[in-house]
Amino acid sequence: MGLKEQLVRKGDYVWELPKNTVNGQKVPVIIYLSDALFELLEEDAIKQAANAATLRGVQKAIYVMPDVHVGYGFPVGGVMATDTETGIISPGSVGYDINCGVRLIATNLQSKDVAPKIKELMQEVLKNVPAGVGSTGDIRLSPSSMEEVLVKGAKWAVEHGYGLEEDLEHIESFGSLPNADPSKASHEAYERGSDELGTVGSGNHFVEVQMVEEIYDEEIAQKLGLHEGQVTIMVHSGSRGFGHQVCTDYLKVAVRVLPKYGIELPDPQLACMPFLSNEGQDYFKAMCAAANYAFANRQILGFKTANTVRRFLGLSWEEFGYRLIYDHAHNIAKIEEHRVGSKLKKVVVHRKGATRAFPPYNPEVPPAYREVGQPVIIPGDMGRASYLLVGQPDSMEKSFGTACHGAGRVMSRRAAKRLVKEQGLERVIAGLTVVARGKGTIMEEIPQAYKDVSEVVRVIHELGIAKMVARLKPLGTLKG
Repeated sequence: MGLKEQLVRKGDYVWELPKNTVNGQKVPVIIYLSDALFELLEEDAIKQAANAATLRGVQKAIYVMPDVHVGYGFPVGGVMATDTETGIISPGSVGYDINCGVRLIATNLQSKDVAPKIKELMQEVLKNVPAGVGSTGDIRLSPSSMEEVLVKGAKWAVEHGYGLEEDLEHIESFGSLPNADPSKASHEAYERGSDELGTVGSGNHFVEVQMVEEIYDEEIAQKLGLHEGQVTIMVHSGSRGFGHQVCTDYLKVAVRVLPKYGIELPDPQLACMPFLSNEGQDYFKAMCAAANYAFANRQILGFKTANTVRRFLGLSWEEFGYRLIYDHAHNIAKIEEHRVGSKLKKVVVHRKGATRAFPPYNPEVPPAYREVGQPVIIPGDMGRASYLLVGQPDSMEKSFGTACHGAGRVMSRRAAKRLVKEQGLERVIAGLTVVARGKGTIMEEIPQAYKDVSEVVRVIHELGIAKMVARLKPLGTLKG
């Protein structure tokens, strides 16, 4: 019998793989899905989550978000917490693109100001914002400058003219993780990151000009400064080659030290090391440095895009009304305090393709949003919509304060290209304004390759993990 057949329904949107279903499974796997999304659930994604439930020091449950799909070792959409004293840290359960994440920028513009000129505008964005495999920016970092970026994160970008000081108050962890140690990253990582700052990665990464299509909670929307018809800018990118190299390097380290720490694994892709070991701490510090690179990258990208739109429309900054709503990470491990059983415990929360969704009055929520909860940005595909939500109290109990991170793929990149070749690109993306430096990425990222983000978001909303505030419609998209 397959694992999918062994899932036990626990509620309208809750499925459980009880502990001990697979050999060595220490905690249950909790999967959040609607009936429609359950049909799309891959057997291998359940297997990956169950494998993670066997790891040393794993706490409470492995949680799986409704955008789940198979990843490297650990499913995308997976959330795992391990004990800081006795548990492990797992590079594959963070992911290769460390602090892949998203930011949302508000403007004073209305859709009527932009929609008639969107094709010309997106060509201007394409000209000014480097994107795609191997893309490089106009910032060249010496080793000492790179060290500054890896320590300061978004603050470095602001100090160099990319954005405003108040932006930092609207970024997860204020755009800089304090445990970063640049010396723990390899020479190869430095080389790969030296010319990629301020660039959009390949694959599902993008810069998008959007409009607020629908408001679900007027009061919260007002506090966030949003109204229907307003133009926004969304950026989705991460730590580029630097973060990829950090993950590559430390996966090799983890594999090498498994015998040293007596760790046996059901899947070598889950290679890990004790969090408090020298190797575990080295990875954690290098991961924090890569996360800071990503915070700086999105800070630069967001400001460059905003400036491109502003100049194209011939507006002053005051007329344009640039304001960062929020920026948060998708692929990261963080030390947090959560209730496990009857106790508050410090744990290492691995979020892979998953977003923090902390509730109102949590001290980690920026003061500007303390009363409404942390903004949760969930991008969709270039043909449908993205959503803005705010974290709710139930998130802490149900998912270690975590929501989904996007729509989630249902079609491989190869299958997406095959569909385009069969039907023709113009037909598949009819009516969409999409720009890229090559057709390949657009073919791989067609809307049909993704789950319906509205259905994914509905699950999170109905579970009380995060509350829907606004729906954002794409006007024009730059793909990586």
